[in-house]
Amino acid sequence: MRLVEVNDPADPRLTDFRDLSDADVRPDRRGIVLAEGVSVVERLVSSRYPVRCVLGVPARVAALATVLQPLDVEVYVADKWLLSDVVGFRVTRGVLASADRLAPPPVQQLLQDARSLAILEGLNDFENIGALFRNAAAFGVEAVLLDPHCADPLYRRSVRVSMGHVLRVPFAVLAGAWPGSLQSVREAGFRLLALTPHPAAPPLARAHPPDRWAVLLGAEGPGLSEAALRRADERVRIPMAPDVDSLNVATAAAVAFSWLGG
Repeated sequence: MRLVEVNDPADPRLTDFRDLSDADVRPDRRGIVLAEGVSVVERLVSSRYPVRCVLGVPARVAALATVLQPLDVEVYVADKWLLSDVVGFRVTRGVLASADRLAPPPVQQLLQDARSLAILEGLNDFENIGALFRNAAAFGVEAVLLDPHCADPLYRRSVRVSMGHVLRVPFAVLAGAWPGSLQSVREAGFRLLALTPHPAAPPLARAHPPDRWAVLLGAEGPGLSEAALRRADERVRIPMAPDVDSLNVATAAAVAFSWLGG
């Protein structure tokens, strides 16, 4: 690494980190992955995404010195006020890193290598996607597949909420017409389990995890579409108290991952 002290928030070398409050929806930022905080930057460095540069306060940069030392990148050091001026909001985690995006692995490769999958339909909340990836990493889910309408898991807020695990759990978008593209998952030997709160669905505890399984998860509110439900091999639900009709999708996913992976 090459330490560079910066004193001007308008320094053009800090472009990757400038005005991040709306970076998740700006097309000019779609080629960059952003990590915030010491733990997330560490995971970025150990991931497959090539680090571009780092910006942080002295204490956080020092905490990452061992991790950053082998990298051939600039590490910009600034005080907390300049850091916040550049980013556009108070950065409590004290350090950010940027990296180049890479193409996702081929779907067929994931279907060949994984034995457990999460498949997402219509998830557009950045925090929910990030939390779901963190849960997938925690419970050993080996890959995540998304329908064409899901939000990008590499958005800044998703990366942050996932604690960087979205950089480690492989994912890809299922190509072709949805939900017909689920057929390729079944043909690869996976049993499709649709998670639904419908009272007619049998409890998750009755499901006997097959050798290869995929959990289908829909967005909060609408849940899985009827078309996706019809493609499932089995519908399952998480039993809840009578006055609670549903769980946050990431929480529901964690319960399913824990049961099926255990």
